[in-house]
Amino acid sequence: MGRCGRALVLCILLTSAPPAWAQQGVDVATPEGLPTIGKWMLTAKGALSDWLGEIYRGKNLREPINVIIIDESAASAEDAKARLLAATARAGYPVRFGHSAGYQGVIGGQLHAQLPQGRDDAFSNDLFEVSNNHGRIFGPHVFGQGYLFTGAFSREEVDLLRDPPHQYGSFNRARDDFTQRLDRSTAYKVSGFVNLGNALIDDPKLTTGDHDGMAVLVRAER
Repeated sequence: MGRCGRALVLCILLTSAPPAWAQQGVDVATPEGLPTIGKWMLTAKGALSDWLGEIYRGKNLREPINVIIIDESAASAEDAKARLLAATARAGYPVRFGHSAGYQGVIGGQLHAQLPQGRDDAFSNDLFEVSNNHGRIFGPHVFGQGYLFTGAFSREEVDLLRDPPHQYGSFNRARDDFTQRLDRSTAYKVSGFVNLGNALIDDPKLTTGDHDGMAVLVRAER
């Protein structure tokens, strides 16, 4: 086979090979009217995030995507980011340091890095030294005439007398508090729920804690 032929075959193999995140078993949901959405938060290396190795009731935790945000009023991707950052701050979830970072999410078959983008930042309703709800948001992904984000929010219970002092508390509690605060204080309003099918109930080794498989859908009003 000639040089051009070998190059063509290599090109076909490279373009047809599944992305790294897909090769690691990252499954996606296909909600009606939305792009495909990765069910799980991923680490910087594309692995399934496990709440820093937390063991909950004898099982490893897997961190689900539990928030979807759509902004059809932003003028650009950067504007969509800026609008969302301003809204999270108004809702009582400013960017705070003291959390692990570098996570990713899959939307429409593409990897999106987390917001906020600081070395150890997350959106949180309190300091990391005390119990808090915190999360990361992924996107924006172009969606129709607007932009779509996904998010993974969880509550950590902090007790400095325990080892480790930071322990998993809830996914649902953090999801609901974050989205309800957005709804009360900003133009981002809760408009429904999306079943992502990412609640692990009967798995012998893995769990999603109290997560019910639903993502809260929030839309920015014009």
